[in-house]
Amino acid sequence: MTIAAILGGKGHEVVSVSGDTLVSNVVALLAERRIGAVPVVDGGQVAGIFSERDVIHALAAEGAAALDRPVRERMTSPALTVRPDEPVLGALSLMTRRRIRHLPVVDGSRMLGFVSIGDLVKYRIDRIEAEANAMREYIQTA
Repeated sequence: MTIAAILGGKGHEVVSVSGDTLVSNVVALLAERRIGAVPVVDGGQVAGIFSERDVIHALAAEGAAALDRPVRERMTSPALTVRPDEPVLGALSLMTRRRIRHLPVVDGSRMLGFVSIGDLVKYRIDRIEAEANAMREYIQTA
């Protein structure tokens, strides 16, 4: 099971922003799309990630003035990324160790998609259920 399989099931549309986008506009985008993070892309490359946690840290540090800053000043950078051929369990392990919930999927410097820990856990549960069902069928027909 690789990250490419997850992207194949969820699609490749990625909501992203540029580093010049104001924090207030990114906050509105997160709320509108009901998502927890967006990759920050500059020059076609992932420059960082801006998440709900980054909003909290920015507000704690600067108060409401943080909302008028460009997101590049408040994003998490550099972004941890995964390749499409990365095993799902490897990506889950990385996310758990680093306490992150989102990973851009890149091939070289090109972003192919964006996965969340929810995507990975759902895919893993679906696979486990499919294997359990196959085992039950095998046992019943043996």
